[in-house]
Amino acid sequence: MLAKLTALNHRLMPGRSLDEQMDNTFILAQQLGFDALVYDYTPVPIDQDGALITPSVLALRNTPPDWHALWCSEGFYQIDPVQHLALSTVSPFVWSYDVKVDTPLQKIIDPCHAPVSSYLHDQELTCGVSVPIHLPRGGFASLTGLRTGKARSVLQDVQQTLSDFSLISHALQEAAYPLFSKELRTYPHIHLTKRERECLKWAADGLTAAEIATQLSRSLAVVTLHLASAMHKLGAKNRVQAVVRATHYRLLDD
Repeated sequence: MLAKLTALNHRLMPGRSLDEQMDNTFILAQQLGFDALVYDYTPVPIDQDGALITPSVLALRNTPPDWHALWCSEGFYQIDPVQHLALSTVSPFVWSYDVKVDTPLQKIIDPCHAPVSSYLHDQELTCGVSVPIHLPRGGFASLTGLRTGKARSVLQDVQQTLSDFSLISHALQEAAYPLFSKELRTYPHIHLTKRERECLKWAADGLTAAEIATQLSRSLAVVTLHLASAMHKLGAKNRVQAVVRATHYRLLDD
């Protein structure tokens, strides 16, 4: 297995961009019988209310032309049951939207997923394999291979590819992640200033505003202003909640 992973790395590493790496990955996926490919990455997968956060990266191969807009702009990502399932497990899994076929998807799918299910039935992309990749510090990525055709016969073929597709997924993540900019690795919807982050870090260590002011050689009024600004941006009612939310969204990471 290690030798196979090394070989895959050699195939993917030369890619100078994610597009090149996705092209190489799709060639490998096609050799396993897959018809389309979806890769997503997010530094923070869920918000404070438990809703899925639209990924910072969504790379597609041979999907319908409206896929990116639907998943990133029309809310399909938030109601995609495959994504919900991927976030709740560490193991690769085979899935199908055919209600007569027993896959893990049948245990969680409900009416709220109907727009995604209906769309994939219309596109005849109702089964595939997904590999969740839980990253250090809470980041998340996944690679999904989709197949066309009758679910029962296709799933038998797909099941045989699970281990190889998993290796391809991890090889892609290893090759792609170093190419991501700091902006892609950062939660994009809340921007704290350097001083706001600094004040929250000290608050996370248990310091009062007065103690933070001493540490930073700033006035108490200035520190209080920075903390209040951070609380406002985070929608927090107090400093404790601000620290919790900033930590959740990885805004205090170095």
